[in-house]
Amino acid sequence: MANVPSRNVFAQTIADVLAPLAGVPLDRIRVNPAPGRATVQDVIELKDREGVLCELVAGVLVEKHAGYSESLLASVIVELLNAFVRKRNLGHVTGEAGMMKIMPDLVRIPDVAYISWDRLPGGRRPPERVPLLAPNIVVEILSAGNTPIEMAEKRRLYFEAGVDLVWEIDPERRSTTAYRSLTEFEQLGENDYLDGAAVLPGFALSLAEVFAELDRRDAPR
Repeated sequence: MANVPSRNVFAQTIADVLAPLAGVPLDRIRVNPAPGRATVQDVIELKDREGVLCELVAGVLVEKHAGYSESLLASVIVELLNAFVRKRNLGHVTGEAGMMKIMPDLVRIPDVAYISWDRLPGGRRPPERVPLLAPNIVVEILSAGNTPIEMAEKRRLYFEAGVDLVWEIDPERRSTTAYRSLTEFEQLGENDYLDGAAVLPGFALSLAEVFAELDRRDAPR
Protein backbone atom coordinates (compact mmCIF):
# COMPACT_ATOMS: atom_id res chain seq x y z
CA MET A 1 0.00 0.00 0.00
CA ALA A 2 2.10 2.88 -1.25
CA ASN A 3 1.54 6.56 -0.60
CA VAL A 4 -0.63 5.99 2.45
CA PRO A 5 -2.27 9.28 3.49
CA SER A 6 -1.62 10.20 7.11
CA ARG A 7 -2.05 13.21 9.33
CA ASN A 8 0.13 16.01 8.12
CA VAL A 9 1.76 17.06 11.38
CA PHE A 10 4.30 19.16 9.48
CA ALA A 11 1.77 21.33 7.64
CA GLN A 12 2.51 25.04 7.93
CA THR A 13 -0.34 26.50 5.89
CA ILE A 14 -3.97 25.72 5.04
CA ALA A 15 -2.77 24.93 1.52
CA ASP A 16 -0.50 22.20 2.96
CA VAL A 17 -3.44 20.69 4.84
CA LEU A 18 -5.88 20.81 1.94
CA ALA A 19 -3.49 19.59 -0.76
CA PRO A 20 -4.28 15.84 -0.27
CA LEU A 21 -8.02 16.54 -0.61
CA ALA A 22 -7.82 17.02 -4.39
CA GLY A 23 -10.18 19.95 -4.71
CA VAL A 24 -12.96 18.85 -2.36
CA PRO A 25 -15.37 21.82 -1.96
CA LEU A 26 -14.71 23.76 1.22
CA ASP A 27 -18.30 23.36 2.43
CA ARG A 28 -17.62 19.64 2.92
CA ILE A 29 -14.54 20.10 5.12
CA ARG A 30 -15.12 20.05 8.89
CA VAL A 31 -13.06 22.40 11.04
CA ASN A 32 -13.51 20.65 14.39
CA PRO A 33 -11.17 18.97 15.06
CA ALA A 34 -8.75 21.17 13.17
CA PRO A 35 -8.02 19.96 9.64
CA GLY A 36 -4.94 17.78 9.71
CA ARG A 37 -5.59 16.63 13.30
CA ALA A 38 -8.66 14.37 12.94
CA THR A 39 -8.56 10.64 13.64
CA VAL A 40 -10.71 7.59 13.00
CA GLN A 41 -12.21 8.05 16.45
CA ASP A 42 -13.41 11.51 15.39
CA VAL A 43 -15.21 9.90 12.44
CA ILE A 44 -17.04 7.60 14.86
CA GLU A 45 -17.84 10.30 17.41
CA LEU A 46 -19.19 12.71 14.78
CA LYS A 47 -21.50 9.99 13.44
CA ASP A 48 -22.76 9.24 16.96
CA ARG A 49 -23.07 12.87 18.03
CA GLU A 50 -24.51 14.51 14.91
CA GLY A 51 -25.42 11.67 12.59
CA VAL A 52 -22.99 13.07 10.02
CA LEU A 53 -20.98 10.69 7.85
CA CYS A 54 -17.42 11.84 7.18
CA GLU A 55 -14.52 10.29 5.35
CA LEU A 56 -11.04 10.80 6.78
CA VAL A 57 -8.28 11.96 4.45
CA ALA A 58 -4.86 13.03 5.74
CA GLY A 59 -6.29 13.99 9.13
CA VAL A 60 -9.19 15.96 7.63
CA LEU A 61 -12.88 15.13 8.05
CA VAL A 62 -14.69 15.38 4.72
CA GLU A 63 -18.48 15.21 4.78
CA LYS A 64 -20.12 12.65 2.55
CA HIS A 65 -22.93 14.34 0.63
CA ALA A 66 -25.68 12.25 -0.89
CA GLY A 67 -29.24 13.12 -1.80
CA TYR A 68 -32.44 11.18 -2.15
CA SER A 69 -31.76 10.00 -5.71
CA GLU A 70 -28.26 8.79 -4.88
CA SER A 71 -29.57 6.86 -1.87
CA LEU A 72 -32.38 5.38 -3.96
CA LEU A 73 -29.97 4.03 -6.57
CA ALA A 74 -27.64 2.70 -3.88
CA SER A 75 -30.50 0.78 -2.28
CA VAL A 76 -31.35 -0.90 -5.59
CA ILE A 77 -27.73 -1.88 -6.23
CA VAL A 78 -27.38 -3.27 -2.70
CA GLU A 79 -30.53 -5.32 -3.22
CA LEU A 80 -29.44 -6.80 -6.56
CA LEU A 81 -25.80 -7.33 -5.61
CA ASN A 82 -26.66 -8.85 -2.24
CA ALA A 83 -29.12 -11.28 -3.82
CA PHE A 84 -26.24 -12.69 -5.89
CA VAL A 85 -23.67 -12.67 -3.08
CA ARG A 86 -25.86 -14.11 -0.33
CA LYS A 87 -27.24 -16.93 -2.46
CA ARG A 88 -23.67 -18.12 -3.06
CA ASN A 89 -22.38 -17.14 0.42
CA LEU A 90 -19.50 -15.17 -1.09
CA GLY A 91 -19.08 -12.45 1.53
CA HIS A 92 -20.70 -9.16 2.57
CA VAL A 93 -22.37 -6.29 0.75
CA THR A 94 -22.44 -2.94 2.58
CA GLY A 95 -24.46 0.21 1.93
CA GLU A 96 -23.93 3.93 2.04
CA ALA A 97 -23.01 4.08 5.74
CA GLY A 98 -20.44 1.28 5.62
CA MET A 99 -17.33 3.01 6.97
CA MET A 100 -13.99 1.29 6.45
CA LYS A 101 -10.30 2.10 6.63
CA ILE A 102 -9.01 1.13 3.25
CA MET A 103 -5.59 2.22 4.51
CA PRO A 104 -4.44 3.33 7.96
CA ASP A 105 -5.78 6.87 8.59
CA LEU A 106 -7.82 6.78 5.35
CA VAL A 107 -11.54 6.19 5.89
CA ARG A 108 -13.80 5.79 2.88
CA ILE A 109 -17.56 5.24 2.78
CA PRO A 110 -18.51 3.78 -0.61
CA ASP A 111 -22.19 3.96 -1.50
CA VAL A 112 -22.05 0.20 -2.03
CA ALA A 113 -19.22 -2.28 -1.47
CA TYR A 114 -18.67 -6.00 -1.88
CA ILE A 115 -16.14 -7.69 0.40
CA SER A 116 -15.30 -11.37 -0.13
CA TRP A 117 -14.81 -13.73 2.81
CA ASP A 118 -11.07 -13.96 2.22
CA ARG A 119 -10.74 -10.22 2.88
CA LEU A 120 -12.67 -10.40 6.13
CA PRO A 121 -10.56 -11.42 9.16
CA GLY A 122 -11.46 -14.98 10.07
CA GLY A 123 -14.08 -15.03 7.32
CA ARG A 124 -16.69 -13.24 9.41
CA ARG A 125 -18.10 -9.80 10.22
CA PRO A 126 -15.42 -7.57 11.74
CA PRO A 127 -16.39 -6.22 15.18
CA GLU A 128 -14.84 -2.76 14.68
CA ARG A 129 -17.04 0.20 13.77
CA VAL A 130 -14.50 1.15 11.10
CA PRO A 131 -12.58 -2.01 10.16
CA LEU A 132 -9.30 -2.02 8.27
CA LEU A 133 -10.08 -3.69 4.94
CA ALA A 134 -10.24 -3.04 1.22
CA PRO A 135 -13.40 -4.15 -0.63
CA ASN A 136 -13.27 -6.15 -3.84
CA ILE A 137 -15.81 -3.85 -5.51
CA VAL A 138 -16.80 -0.29 -4.63
CA VAL A 139 -19.66 1.70 -6.10
CA GLU A 140 -19.60 5.49 -6.00
CA ILE A 141 -22.80 7.29 -7.00
CA LEU A 142 -21.89 10.80 -8.07
CA SER A 143 -23.56 13.80 -6.46
CA ALA A 144 -23.37 17.50 -7.17
CA GLY A 145 -20.60 17.97 -4.59
CA ASN A 146 -18.19 15.51 -6.21
CA THR A 147 -15.47 17.04 -8.41
CA PRO A 148 -13.62 15.17 -11.19
CA ILE A 149 -10.30 15.68 -9.39
CA GLU A 150 -11.74 14.30 -6.15
CA MET A 151 -13.07 11.19 -7.90
CA ALA A 152 -9.79 10.60 -9.72
CA GLU A 153 -7.94 10.69 -6.40
CA LYS A 154 -10.49 8.34 -4.85
CA ARG A 155 -9.96 5.86 -7.66
CA ARG A 156 -6.20 6.08 -7.31
CA LEU A 157 -6.32 5.27 -3.62
CA TYR A 158 -8.95 2.57 -4.02
CA PHE A 159 -6.74 0.70 -6.46
CA GLU A 160 -3.62 1.25 -4.33
CA ALA A 161 -5.50 -0.24 -1.39
CA GLY A 162 -6.31 -3.38 -3.40
CA VAL A 163 -9.83 -2.74 -4.71
CA ASP A 164 -10.44 -4.74 -7.90
CA LEU A 165 -13.37 -2.88 -9.48
CA VAL A 166 -14.66 0.67 -9.11
CA TRP A 167 -18.05 1.54 -10.55
CA GLU A 168 -18.91 5.24 -10.81
CA ILE A 169 -22.59 5.89 -11.50
CA ASP A 170 -23.88 9.26 -12.68
CA PRO A 171 -27.63 9.64 -11.95
CA GLU A 172 -27.94 12.87 -13.94
CA ARG A 173 -26.48 11.44 -17.15
CA ARG A 174 -27.72 7.93 -16.39
CA SER A 175 -24.31 6.61 -17.29
CA THR A 176 -21.69 4.47 -15.61
CA THR A 177 -17.93 4.12 -15.84
CA ALA A 178 -16.57 0.72 -14.85
CA TYR A 179 -12.90 0.83 -13.86
CA ARG A 180 -10.74 -2.30 -13.68
CA SER A 181 -7.64 -0.17 -13.11
CA LEU A 182 -6.67 3.47 -13.43
CA THR A 183 -6.12 3.00 -17.16
CA GLU A 184 -8.58 0.24 -18.05
CA PHE A 185 -12.21 1.33 -17.98
CA GLU A 186 -15.46 1.15 -19.93
CA GLN A 187 -18.19 3.72 -20.43
CA LEU A 188 -21.67 2.24 -20.17
CA GLY A 189 -25.07 3.62 -21.04
CA GLU A 190 -28.50 3.20 -19.52
CA ASN A 191 -29.23 0.00 -21.45
CA ASP A 192 -25.94 -1.76 -20.74
CA TYR A 193 -24.94 -4.28 -18.08
CA LEU A 194 -22.27 -4.09 -15.41
CA ASP A 195 -20.52 -7.42 -15.03
CA GLY A 196 -18.59 -8.81 -12.10
CA ALA A 197 -15.62 -9.82 -14.30
CA ALA A 198 -13.25 -12.19 -12.50
CA VAL A 199 -14.29 -10.76 -9.13
CA LEU A 200 -17.90 -11.98 -9.30
CA PRO A 201 -18.13 -14.38 -12.26
CA GLY A 202 -21.67 -14.66 -13.56
CA PHE A 203 -22.92 -11.44 -11.99
CA ALA A 204 -24.56 -8.94 -14.34
CA LEU A 205 -26.28 -5.76 -13.18
CA SER A 206 -28.89 -4.28 -15.49
CA LEU A 207 -28.39 -0.52 -15.51
CA ALA A 208 -31.83 -0.12 -17.05
CA GLU A 209 -33.29 -1.80 -13.96
CA VAL A 210 -31.24 0.42 -11.66
CA PHE A 211 -32.08 3.71 -13.36
CA ALA A 212 -35.75 2.72 -13.74
CA GLU A 213 -36.05 3.27 -10.00
CA LEU A 214 -35.71 7.01 -10.64
CA ASP A 215 -38.92 6.93 -12.70
CA ARG A 216 -41.02 4.41 -10.77
CA ARG A 217 -44.24 5.87 -9.44
CA ASP A 218 -47.44 4.95 -7.73
CA ALA A 219 -49.79 2.99 -9.96
CA PRO A 220 -53.09 4.71 -10.88
CA ARG A 221 -56.03 3.55 -8.77
